[in-house]
Amino acid sequence: MKQTIILWLLLVWSNVAISQVITIKDQDSGEPIPMATLMTDNGKTFAATDDNGQADISAFKEAEKIEIRSLGYQALVKSYSELQASSFELQLASTNISLDAVVVSATRWNQESRDIPSKITTISPREAALQNPQTAADLLTVSGKVFMQKSQQGGGSPMIRGFATNRLLYTVDGVRMNTAIFRGGNIQNVISLDPFAIESTEVFFGAGSVIYGSDAIGGVMSFRTLTPQLSLTDKPHFAGKAVTRYSSANNEFAGHFDFGVGWKKFAMVSSATYSRFGDLKMGTYGPDEYLRPFYVQRQDSVDVVVTNDDPRVQMPSGYSQMNIMQKFRYSPTDKWDIEYGFHWSETSSYSRYDRQIRYRNGLPRYGEWSYGPQKWMMNALSITHRGNNAVYDQMSIRLAHQFFSESRISRNFNEDQRETRLEEVYAYSGNLDFVKSIGKKHKLYYGFEVVWDDVLSLGIDENIATGVEFEGPARYPNSNWSSYGVYISDQYRVHQKVTLQAGLRYNHFLLNADFDTTFYPFPFTEAQLSNGALTGSFGLVYRPTKTWVLSANFGTAFRAPNVDDVGKVFDSEPGTVTVPNPDLKAEYAYNVDVSIAKVIADVVKLDLTGYYTILTNALVRRDYTLNGLDSILYDGELSQVQAMQNAAVTNVYGIQAGLEVKLPLGFGLSSDFNWQVGREELDNGEVSPSRHAAPWFGTSRLTYRYKNLNLQLNAQYSGAVKQENMPEEEKGKTEIYATDENGNPYSPSWYTINFKASYQFLQHITVSGGIENLTDQRYRPYSSGIVAAGRNFVLSVKANF
Repeated sequence: MKQTIILWLLLVWSNVAISQVITIKDQDSGEPIPMATLMTDNGKTFAATDDNGQADISAFKEAEKIEIRSLGYQALVKSYSELQASSFELQLASTNISLDAVVVSATRWNQESRDIPSKITTISPREAALQNPQTAADLLTVSGKVFMQKSQQGGGSPMIRGFATNRLLYTVDGVRMNTAIFRGGNIQNVISLDPFAIESTEVFFGAGSVIYGSDAIGGVMSFRTLTPQLSLTDKPHFAGKAVTRYSSANNEFAGHFDFGVGWKKFAMVSSATYSRFGDLKMGTYGPDEYLRPFYVQRQDSVDVVVTNDDPRVQMPSGYSQMNIMQKFRYSPTDKWDIEYGFHWSETSSYSRYDRQIRYRNGLPRYGEWSYGPQKWMMNALSITHRGNNAVYDQMSIRLAHQFFSESRISRNFNEDQRETRLEEVYAYSGNLDFVKSIGKKHKLYYGFEVVWDDVLSLGIDENIATGVEFEGPARYPNSNWSSYGVYISDQYRVHQKVTLQAGLRYNHFLLNADFDTTFYPFPFTEAQLSNGALTGSFGLVYRPTKTWVLSANFGTAFRAPNVDDVGKVFDSEPGTVTVPNPDLKAEYAYNVDVSIAKVIADVVKLDLTGYYTILTNALVRRDYTLNGLDSILYDGELSQVQAMQNAAVTNVYGIQAGLEVKLPLGFGLSSDFNWQVGREELDNGEVSPSRHAAPWFGTSRLTYRYKNLNLQLNAQYSGAVKQENMPEEEKGKTEIYATDENGNPYSPSWYTINFKASYQFLQHITVSGGIENLTDQRYRPYSSGIVAAGRNFVLSVKANF
């Protein structure tokens, strides 16, 4: 009898334990849905499903309203008792017609998008897997709302709402990636991220300085990498995947492997990716100016112009890359969650293609011009605590150390002197963030941030004929840059239909730089900056019915001058040289955007956003004097002296529009369209189009989904930039543009048609592939140095285990 009672008690305990784990699956395929979110209406309790579509919801007991969401699925609202009645098993119906999602980038905390006045887009893991992006830069274009510039194949500089480079902010697992040498020219730091190891991607549009500080003028790109999964049972939880991919346009081969194991309180995940990209082949039909008829090759100590066997192959443009990630997670109780992550990324050297096609006196300008290996390392520790006390409901501490290394290697055609400029940045940051509900209507987000960057710069000149090396001028002064910020934001739910959000941030930034006058006669040997910026935001969300959302937001943002602004010496274009200017102030932006979204009969979704941004004190290159001279000898050439100056006002306005239609029999239609106009004040008082305001662009998609089969036919397109609308900065870069009937440079319009497919075999094998640029168009996206890929066949196989 005693044994029977014990057995009965064990069975009851086992049933209770199981009842606290929910399983969420796809209604059509029956496959588990990872990263589905469960959240109470006050946001205090949150959970997300693991790779098996399971989550521990013991903290939700007694909850009357649990909102269950996953991007691409119909949201559900259930009580805990209803979930218990369904044996803690749910199926979600596939749909893109939804006005709600759970996002992180608005406040650094999980938050329902319906309460956020700013526009945010999320790239779902399912969509990313179907599109198979080669790099993290390509991943951003999947949204249809980000324009991508590439100076070379190993590149990717996003343009968002007329801003780019150091006026946009990148975060990885909540840590800012921007450094003190993020430049105004095109950058490629985003390719350091591994698209195979990214769990979710969000793009926050508009001013984001209240939460993120400097640089968040045009938007914030937030990447979250793979999270170690704890076991929900007494048995260890194992999960992983292996992926291989081939692309024909650049003979790309990529291999990825990740593996995770988790116990009740401890988990870890390991990830590694190797990618090899050959020389990129452009399309057949398009401007002949884009062809590569010859290239430079070093033969017997002489630079020789060699005929290209295939002018469509852009030589040299290939490179390779390695990414490694290791994470550990420890959760001693349900209130504490500690995670450590290590990231390492390194590319091979890769040629800067737009420099390879510059000419002087009928010959190539350079015998070589390449970036040395781009390296990025991050150690990040995050500690989250659910306190539910008088100070906070949740607290998050993020401590991070990052290392960046990049270099530039150049040599003029048939000259022996090779110039190498090496930069290293050691970046340290700390964030302390809190969230606290006050009553049922107010929720406070507040916190502190400290950032410190050490910049080391070195110049090396080498005679390649003799092998002798000697010191050359560095690109930057050895410097340190720091930023200290405090912010508070209040979300006030006036009633069920109206939400207000307002915030303030104060930031103080400092810069110290030591200038070497060995090579350039600067009239100073050091520079210091110490200044502050106050930013704020105020937004409104109005939901008259469940099918309407109207929002408006006003926000300010700033960008503190960094080492690249104050201390860089470089040639921006032939015949000019940019020199340091120690007298700079912060840029300041004022942004307003208004959005409206409507769902019609659960089958059509329309959304439209209009925005206007004024950037004052804009840091731009202008003519300058050095020791009273307007020209100096640089790189053997008499060059006009320029410097970064607070000398312009920039106005940017535009619209973002979206359409989604749910068609019968598993078909769907969606489209995104972006139109932006930028106007920048010139030195002579005239106005020029802004360099980073891309032409109109968009993506339209026809999709079909049935059980394990996923198909998509899409078109990507962009408008032209005629010669009269070309920014002044771009008119001198004739080597990257086509020629109109008058012989003037311009950027032609373009389109591509692309087909993608994926099918899951059995339970663990997925085969995906497609044909990109079906009509083999030869096109170069606006401002890009390299021509985009021609017709490209892609095949990928993924094994989950």
